[in-house]
Amino acid sequence: MFAVLCPGQGSQTPGLLSPWLTDPAAHHRLTEWSAAAGLNLIELGTRADSATIRDTAVAQPLIVATSLLSFQTAADAGHRLPPSFVTAGHSVGEFAAATIAGVLSPSEAIRLVAIRGRAMAECAANAPTGMVAVIGGDPEAVEGAVQAAGLVVANVNGAGQVVAAGLESDIARLRPPPSARLRRLDVAGAFHTSYMATARDRLARAVASLPPRPASAALPVLSCLDGLAITDPATLLDRLVQQVVAPVRWDLVMRTMSLLPLTLAAELAPAGVLTGLVRRELPDLPRVKLTDPASAVDAARQVSA
Repeated sequence: MFAVLCPGQGSQTPGLLSPWLTDPAAHHRLTEWSAAAGLNLIELGTRADSATIRDTAVAQPLIVATSLLSFQTAADAGHRLPPSFVTAGHSVGEFAAATIAGVLSPSEAIRLVAIRGRAMAECAANAPTGMVAVIGGDPEAVEGAVQAAGLVVANVNGAGQVVAAGLESDIARLRPPPSARLRRLDVAGAFHTSYMATARDRLARAVASLPPRPASAALPVLSCLDGLAITDPATLLDRLVQQVVAPVRWDLVMRTMSLLPLTLAAELAPAGVLTGLVRRELPDLPRVKLTDPASAVDAARQVSA
């Protein structure tokens, strides 16, 4: 069994789509997905600078589109992928995971993510909020320091990394405990907190407008809410909505991964962050990053062997 990992916001870099556009089918898919997003994803993914793609409204659909394109490249590589595997996504990456699991079509996922990204960007503009990673330190001491500053834990990523979020004035008051250090995150606001409540409600309305889903997902998705393997489409869609204001528990996703008979973790493009966390938390699990079509073909070969 293998796991497909779908990265979240912050993984984007300028030109992230360029390696994947050698295939004419990729242009066709991205043209369709651009219409769903209301954005020119090809232009944004090949020519836009880092400041442009840092915008939450742009970054989220661009990342999900890149992940789905890299997965499709692997699926089209001519190697027969095993019929059963698990998939997981970090925050917005869970929309790509749900698509691979058959709960959403690619265009539905891109449309929902575009709505999510715009709504979260608008929420972020309503108050001076942000996020900061606390790296290292005793977990209880880290949580105590976060609470003492008036912040909340928005991500528990495992491998000694917790992300705190809240008002900028409270972030300035955060003092790391011994053996811990702080790293500011280049994001627009306090994601996965109550500051995103309006975005959650907008996404909920968009999800409610979807046509009926299949009776069961084709593959289990390891949920970022608690690490549980979800196969019921309605439950998964509800969790996609709730995660907008709930902490991302990637640590629990990796805990579930540790209990499965996994032989490989393959991170979709734009890859790097999640395989790094897996390397530190599950060092014995082989990993592969899909960074270009050649690596996608190689990943398909590995899992079909």
